[in-house]
Amino acid sequence: MSGNNREKITPGMQVLIVMKKDQRTGKLTKGTVKDILTKSQTHPHGIKVRLESGEVGRIKEIFGGLPITLLSNCTNSKNDIR
Repeated sequence: MSGNNREKITPGMQVLIVMKKDQRTGKLTKGTVKDILTKSQTHPHGIKVRLESGEVGRIKEIFGGLPITLLSNCTNSKNDIR
């Protein structure tokens, strides 16, 4: 799922972001959303967030769309998602 729509993003979600310094290379950083920094509802390059690690960047991909606290209570048929 892409990260261009603010209403689909909540703190606690697992996401991939591209930080400003990595825009040329496209290197992605994985983390958990702490704060949503973009005020507008949409942004063509991705909603800007701060991760729990303190890194700031624009979301390129959302993992499943569920906050990690909800994912920890889920299981799949083969093994635990945790």
